[in-house]
Amino acid sequence: MDFRKCFLTGCYSGLLPKAPGTWGSLFGLVTAFAILLFLPQSTLFLLSVLLTVIAIKEIDKYEKKTRRHDGSEIVIDEIAGIWIAVSILPDTSFVWLAFAFVFFRIFDVLKPSLIGKAEKRLKGGLAVMADDILAGFAAGISTGLVYVIYMKFF
Repeated sequence: MDFRKCFLTGCYSGLLPKAPGTWGSLFGLVTAFAILLFLPQSTLFLLSVLLTVIAIKEIDKYEKKTRRHDGSEIVIDEIAGIWIAVSILPDTSFVWLAFAFVFFRIFDVLKPSLIGKAEKRLKGGLAVMADDILAGFAAGISTGLVYVIYMKFF
């Protein structure tokens, strides 16, 4: 078994035929939920930082081996990004996890503002990870804003 490929593809979820980023994000959401059954959100945040540092190095090695930048099968960036989003939510019940997932996919696909600039200006594994980390923060903050508005008016 190729551990690097398993790691970078999110236990091979990035090899599914359609929308690998969405599958990787969903895998990340499920694993985040499983982690939160046993550990606090602060630990999930720290795990996402650790995952990001390891992923940057592993992506660099993988890209050197395959001679391709940011292959669609690499979804460890989506996993780290959704973990960031979930780790900063004010509530981790199903509805808010769903909001975080939707916001994350929107920011990951559209890459507005700094999210897109990070991907274009950086190189290697750092470029692959940076846009999704920023998308994760944007998704978590956006979900938090919806949560605050909902709690204030409903």
